[in-house]
Amino acid sequence: MPPPQRSSGGKGLGKGFPQKRHRKIVKDAIFGISKPDIRRMARRGGVKRISAGIYNEARKAMRQFLKEVLHDCTIFVDHSSRKTITVRDVIYALKRRGRPIYGFDPDVTKAS
Repeated sequence: MPPPQRSSGGKGLGKGFPQKRHRKIVKDAIFGISKPDIRRMARRGGVKRISAGIYNEARKAMRQFLKEVLHDCTIFVDHSSRKTITVRDVIYALKRRGRPIYGFDPDVTKAS
């Protein structure tokens, strides 16, 4: 008895890949932080009105802050000869920057 044949479902890119109809547009990931997201954070900080030029400036500031924190995280990871950034690395990096985060006590988050 011959093995059952699987239909390919039409033209595609081979086994298991659907046909590409549109070219994927590569966008910068920082634009995943939308205008309403930035507006929500500003409201939480007490801002009433927001100028249109603020959104890109806020994205630049967020990118720079994340870059610095992740740089500190990679220093901790390299020093302990690991390849994975853990919650503890982020906690220590933020504490080093003078922005401690509360609610993530390293002793509590330790796996038992």
